[in-house]
Amino acid sequence: MGIFNRVNDVIQSNIVAMLDKAEDPEKLLNLMLNDMQDALNECRSTAAALLCEEKIINRQIDTKKTELAAWQVKAEHAVEKGSDNLAKSALLEKQRVSESIVNKQTQLETLQESIAKIKVDCERLQQKIVEAKTKQAQLVKRHDVAAARKKISTTLQSDKVANALSRFEQVEQRVESIEAQIEAYELTDSANTTAAQIEALVKNEKIDAELAQLKTILKTDLKQTA
Repeated sequence: MGIFNRVNDVIQSNIVAMLDKAEDPEKLLNLMLNDMQDALNECRSTAAALLCEEKIINRQIDTKKTELAAWQVKAEHAVEKGSDNLAKSALLEKQRVSESIVNKQTQLETLQESIAKIKVDCERLQQKIVEAKTKQAQLVKRHDVAAARKKISTTLQSDKVANALSRFEQVEQRVESIEAQIEAYELTDSANTTAAQIEALVKNEKIDAELAQLKTILKTDLKQTA
C-alpha cells in the first residue's frame, strides 16, 4: 500500500475520532494538516532515499560494464596466447558479470517504478495540502461568523438586553414628556404675547379717541372765548 493511501487511512481515522469527541473544527483541520504534512515529509524522505539508491545501482552497473569489457579483453588475450582454459575462465567470469548486470538493471527498473509512484504520491499530497489550507481558511471564517452570530443571538435573547431596552424606552418616554411640556410653554407664551399686543392696540385706540375728543373740546372753548 502506498504512502498516499496510508495517510488517507490515518486522516480518516483521526477525523472519525475527532468528530466523535465533537472537537473544535479548527483543531480538527489543524490535525488533518499536520498528518498530511508529516506524510508529505515521509514521502519526500523516502523519495530521496530511493533516488540515492538509484544512483548507487547506476554506478554499480557502470562498474560491472567496465568489468565485463575487461573480461572480454582477457578472454581475447588468452585466445591469442593459445590458452583455451584461461579463455574459458575469462568468458565464465564475463558471463557471471553479465548476469549481475541484468539483475542490477531489473532491480533498477523496479526501483525507478517505485520512484515514479512516490513522486506522484508526493505531488498529490502537496496538492491536497494546498486544497486543505484553502478550505481551512474558509471554514475557520465560517466558524467564526457562526460563533459570532450565536453569541449575538444569545445576547439579544437574554434578560439583560430586555431590561436595558425597557429602560431605554422609559428614558425615551421621559424625554418626550419634557419636550411636550416645553412645547406647551412655548404655545402659552405665544398666546400671551398675542393677547398683550391686542390689548395694547385696543388701549391705543381708546387713547387716540380720547385725545381727538380733547382736541375738539379745546377748539370749541377757544372759539367761544374769542
